[in-house]
Amino acid sequence: MALVRSAGLALSFICLLTSTATSRADDPQFKIGTTIIGDLKYQPGFKHFDYANPDAPKGGDLKLSDDGTFDTFNPLLQKGATAAGVGAVFDTLLKHSDDETAASYGLLAEGVAVPDDISSATFRLRPEAKWADGTPVTPEDVIFSFNNNKELNPLYTAYYAHVTKAEKTGDRDVTFTFDQKGNRELPMILGEFPIVPKHWWEGTGPDGKPRDITRTTLEPVMGSGPYKIASFTAGSTIRYELRDDYWGKNLPVNVGQNNFGSITYTYYGDRDVEFESFRAGNTDYWMDNQASRWATGYNFPAAKDGRIKREELPNPLRASGVMQAMVPNMRRDQFKDERVREALNYAFDFEDLNRNVLFNAYTRVNSYFFGTELASSGLPEGKELELLNEIKDKVPPEVFTTPYTNPVGGDPQKSRDNLRRALELLKQAGYTLKGNQMVNAKTGQPLSFEILLNSSILERVALPYAQNLKKIGIDARVRTVDTSQYINRVQNFDYDMIWYVWGETLSPGNEQADFWGSAAASRKGSHNFAGIMDPAVDALIPKVIFAQDFEEKKASVKALDRVLLANHYVVPMYYTTHYNIAYWDKFEHLPELPKYAIGFPDVWWSKSAAK
Repeated sequence: MALVRSAGLALSFICLLTSTATSRADDPQFKIGTTIIGDLKYQPGFKHFDYANPDAPKGGDLKLSDDGTFDTFNPLLQKGATAAGVGAVFDTLLKHSDDETAASYGLLAEGVAVPDDISSATFRLRPEAKWADGTPVTPEDVIFSFNNNKELNPLYTAYYAHVTKAEKTGDRDVTFTFDQKGNRELPMILGEFPIVPKHWWEGTGPDGKPRDITRTTLEPVMGSGPYKIASFTAGSTIRYELRDDYWGKNLPVNVGQNNFGSITYTYYGDRDVEFESFRAGNTDYWMDNQASRWATGYNFPAAKDGRIKREELPNPLRASGVMQAMVPNMRRDQFKDERVREALNYAFDFEDLNRNVLFNAYTRVNSYFFGTELASSGLPEGKELELLNEIKDKVPPEVFTTPYTNPVGGDPQKSRDNLRRALELLKQAGYTLKGNQMVNAKTGQPLSFEILLNSSILERVALPYAQNLKKIGIDARVRTVDTSQYINRVQNFDYDMIWYVWGETLSPGNEQADFWGSAAASRKGSHNFAGIMDPAVDALIPKVIFAQDFEEKKASVKALDRVLLANHYVVPMYYTTHYNIAYWDKFEHLPELPKYAIGFPDVWWSKSAAK
């Protein structure tokens, strides 16, 4: 699973371990958590996660920022721009552990039971779980949340495609039934969607009208989580306050977490203005994704005298990989030919950009699982080769003979050679130069497209790329639009090319069908932004999902990676191996952050609250 933790990143590949006592011999064996392989780190009776400080004080104000705008608090819809931080209003069935690669423990659910054939999963709710109005969280709430989440969000329509029903099977039990056996991911990812109150959504709002979960809303929503919406200004600010009456504050998975008394998000339409707000002290925390600013933009008093701290942390990327890329939309005729797409890669001079624009801070991405042990390299062998041989007639022959590499530029001769190779590929694809314009030799149609962006920051890379494309007669235009327009166009596949980052974990699973599967190519709202419809990819995705152990999963993922790369579906960009963060010296955390996360703001706390 990838995703989509808010944002996330996400999980897959589950092995249920660790037992608790049951009341009758015929009761299912409920476990306190799920994990990838081996034993859970934390066993029954654990007090708190090691990276959380049980003595952390509660209180203090945290000021954060976001770009764009928001127009809804509804956590289940994909449409609209959901308010930053609204996830803190809602609990989920399970909570992820940030010092394990893929492990979750009971939050709303005190346990989960799965039969040996993995044909279903049963979650038992905690009797003390309550909504903010004091009413219990019930199986009916879980079923209502699941059904609407699956229906209203195209991502989860695919994610939970093999969950055929959710039903109440006990006073506090909900059972999800699967139409496929052996899918080890499904029980775990069923613990991830937000649980919303059925009675609240089926009730009447302050305006006297019935609420509608199928629509966006700016009515402050009610949840069972640690925070509540205290105030907001539509589209620009939102303030959350810690609930004193939060039912789950003393659960082991929550001890030492949710420490800030209030969290306020302010929205900005421009990333540079957003940074200026941080410099001025109006924002407390900043994750810097601009190499030039990180290298040269902190030459101001607060950063030089230590009032602002800066850190480069590898933690979030230790168990996650990415494919950051320019993504041509193959639903457009000009991108259907693989040779055209390969030519687009030859026109991207990463080495020149890295030196002159990116301060040599990045590495070229050469895998859909870049930065992990799942990334393919060299030539296939062993189990990976066996899998590819099974579908050899569907796989590009170079997969078996030529390791994937990106073109290398960086000097005039290499750049000319790459552009010359791009011209050769375009000629093979039926294009010819007519004057200074690349046109289809048969139709005379120019090779032209728009690169759609949602941030002006990306223009510093997109514009030089477009200039390089113009050198070989391709008319590439860069257009940056506001967040709401960008979301709408992307969800409807209304673009020629976009810039996108797919996040991966060490346990890819069901989300791969949404990223690359043929069925997702025509499903609006999916993450198959390239429009991939490839029988080899479709054959390998189930191999990834149903792998029985990590070695089998690794071989399946590498095989999938090779096929995706060989078809040149995207133009790989670049990424880094660490996160750059800066923050005002107002916070504290334990000396050791969680191994696989920054833990901010979950396990940090305010210095002012400690006084």
